Amino acid sequence: MRFNTPRRLTLVVTATLALILVTVYVSVTNGTFDMSVGDVLRTLLRINPLPEHDLVVFDFRLPRILIALLVGFGLGIAGSVVQGITRNGLADPGMLGINAGAGMAIVLFMLLLRDRLNFKDGWLSFMAMPMFGLLGGLAAALLIFIFAQSRGRLDPQQLILVGIAVSSGFGAVTLYLSLKMSPSDFEAAAVWLAGSLHRSNWRYITAMLPWFALLTPYIWYKSRTLDVMQLRDDNSLGLGVKLTRERQWLVLAAVGLVAACVSVSGSIGFVGLIAPHIARRLVGIHYRYMMPISGLVGMTMVALGDLIGRTIFAPAELAVGVVISIIGVPYFVYLLFKSRA
Repeated sequence: MRFNTPRRLTLVVTATLALILVTVYVSVTNGTFDMSVGDVLRTLLRINPLPEHDLVVFDFRLPRILIALLVGFGLGIAGSVVQGITRNGLADPGMLGINAGAGMAIVLFMLLLRDRLNFKDGWLSFMAMPMFGLLGGLAAALLIFIFAQSRGRLDPQQLILVGIAVSSGFGAVTLYLSLKMSPSDFEAAAVWLAGSLHRSNWRYITAMLPWFALLTPYIWYKSRTLDVMQLRDDNSLGLGVKLTRERQWLVLAAVGLVAACVSVSGSIGFVGLIAPHIARRLVGIHYRYMMPISGLVGMTMVALGDLIGRTIFAPAELAVGVVISIIGVPYFVYLLFKSRA
């Protein structure tokens, strides 16, 4: 069967969007407070809405669903970029240390600054922690750029090795800082580091949208460059691709997406690893087709994982990062053995 035909691409997009809509429907109507479809529609269309329905739909469920979709889309796109730059199908955005850098910054903020900064109920009270997470992710990216340069070139293999080292270093600092925290702060930090969407709100969505609006079109515009990067470096250079510059800008774009996602959702692993693999199986290896599908698959994974963690274990709640890890670890082992075969 031929890949990348308009008919196949349309079929895959339609099927994926249908699965996303079903997941959204179940997420909006089900939970601790169940609502019928009529209740949801009346609330959305403002037809005699009840205060409790407004609270559930607009304050709790819709922001959480939208952030799940945005985070999944961003991690899926970033994962395809990282795998394309490194030419490694087992690469993941978490290997670049972005998740660990953001986690370290969040724990540092909770330990040293949160109680000392007396924010009122305004923008800063909601955005202080995500802003620190974003700064931590960018700090990890800066370290990667400094140490992954080899003779003025950004080497793909060295990028992975440096990312793993940076991630381990930030993880060790995070563990040390968490041991200094009070029990309540430690519990909150542990939930965030596991990848949770329970603090979702509209301001987080507003903070994420500019990153997606700027970086996603740029990454898709560079899809042909990513296709060429799958060749050997000498061949890519012979075709006129300035590899070092292109890799630097694409890594920076992927870092921006991942940092924006991690800053509001915590560390959610395996989405950037699994989504590109599924997308390649569905539409082939060309990035102009594969990247959007990878984003849609990521949206489905995070939204479905959050729904499972929120409903299956009710009244307890399992972090979406834990749910996806339960699914992702066996898939990662399968990919590892397949790559050795």
